[in-house]
Amino acid sequence: MSVDAPTWPADFAARYRAAGYWQGETFGQMLRARAVQYPDRVAVVDPAGAGRRWTYAELDRRADRLAAGLRDSGIGRGDRVVVQLPNVAEFFEVVFALFRIGALPVFALPAHREVEIGYFCSFSEAVAYVIADHHEGFDYRGLAAKVKEQAPTLRHVFVVGEPGEHTALSAVPREPAGPAGPDGPQASDLAFLQLSGGSTGVPKLIPRTHDDYLYSLRGSNEICAVDEDSVYLVVLPAAHNFPLSSPGSLGILCAGGRVVLCPAPAPETAFPLIEGEGVTITGLVPPLALVWTEAARSAPHDLSSLDVLLVGGAKLSEAAARRVGPALDCTLQQVFGMAEGLVNYTRLDDDEETILTTQGRPISPDDEIRIVDDEDEDVTPGEPGHLLTRGPYTIRGYWRAPEHNERSFTRDGFYRTGDIARATPSGHLVVEGRAKDQINRGGEKIAAEEVENVILGHPAVHDVSVVSVPDDYLGERTCAYVILREAAELRPAALRRFVRERGLAAYKVPDRVEFVDVFPHTGVGKVSKKDLRTTVTRPAHP
Repeated sequence: MSVDAPTWPADFAARYRAAGYWQGETFGQMLRARAVQYPDRVAVVDPAGAGRRWTYAELDRRADRLAAGLRDSGIGRGDRVVVQLPNVAEFFEVVFALFRIGALPVFALPAHREVEIGYFCSFSEAVAYVIADHHEGFDYRGLAAKVKEQAPTLRHVFVVGEPGEHTALSAVPREPAGPAGPDGPQASDLAFLQLSGGSTGVPKLIPRTHDDYLYSLRGSNEICAVDEDSVYLVVLPAAHNFPLSSPGSLGILCAGGRVVLCPAPAPETAFPLIEGEGVTITGLVPPLALVWTEAARSAPHDLSSLDVLLVGGAKLSEAAARRVGPALDCTLQQVFGMAEGLVNYTRLDDDEETILTTQGRPISPDDEIRIVDDEDEDVTPGEPGHLLTRGPYTIRGYWRAPEHNERSFTRDGFYRTGDIARATPSGHLVVEGRAKDQINRGGEKIAAEEVENVILGHPAVHDVSVVSVPDDYLGERTCAYVILREAAELRPAALRRFVRERGLAAYKVPDRVEFVDVFPHTGVGKVSKKDLRTTVTRPAHP
């Protein structure tokens, strides 16, 4: 593995190989094996790309040809390539070509702009940048021109579509001269660099290996009952860790199933694809799950093929969870994980209350979990605390970030997730919230999630996000941003009374209530509490 990324100690690596978690396979080898096993089976469906349907054999051939062209362009093993593509088939062609030659995709989201992309290209010393020409009205070619001025190592910009001053991706592929030589990647090498959540400042880069990430895919597939007949709808941005691996598009390709790319997450776009393609499984973030829940009541489309809906990326409250399954007539599977590694799932055979009230348990028997207090001492079982973890697919450090690593990892290799959680006797985790989302109101600690769960129980409320607002006297007060159901009416005082009557301590009743039409979102669709906190608000409503 690259010296840029801390790795697992030798004894841990030996243990994970002996247990069969790490099987010595690369992503390029995985795709080749599926192409041999299922050459004529459809691997990727791209409705936005004139309904393209690539078989496994075609995807494998395209990856080979693009890998040969990238090699001819001087891109080789260990080189970093920033990939910023929407949900199009070329995303998979590009990343598997890079996997084949051992170059490292740096996964960026379509929502990223000059500050983020400039940083990714400069910090990773990227040699190439892959973009679409346009997406949702934005011209990425102009962004690329600006970024090239900031990143001296950036030699190539490849464009899906009209290239402008750059190079068309379609002009790059070449017929390979022969099989990949000995300079190809090893399973223990880095496969790609994923982005951290980026809740503070510019995201850090997360190094994932072929071995560790493929294990998380196989483990996810087993838990989610994914096989060659599964059809996964990629609703969220394809490069995000959740739709990539939980079990995600790569998990589906690992199993020999079919990946359907959804060009937009709105129900009017996604629901026809579920019906037309027979989608069996997909993944959503909580705000989108609520939108789908509302839309499904009057949708004219047949959604009966959908067996499993995974909801993750952020905590799904119990009140929201109780709405989802009945509305979409499918099994809800809660997912709680992070791009750094640890992933928890409720199991398909868990009882209903476990599915509704917990965020699941880890993939692996060798996922080690600690829940500690502020002094890193283990809390009493069942009590909430800071969640720490290490295991066969949890990184041991960020890429080229020794100072962050000092803060984010213990000396014995546990990752500090930043989550407040408690464990049930069955080993399932209940996420109480993010440590930074706790509100300190005059010394009283308030978990935003607890208050949100109560407010969601009001019949007029569609969604809610509780954040802290600065206060000269108490330090922080609480503000509940509320989206009402269509045609519903509610006054702030009535909502505060509702919360109070549900038995919460008086200090947990929101100091302010603001009704809004939408929440600001991150690039993957999570509610951006950071943006809510910095919103300039009007004086509090009566």
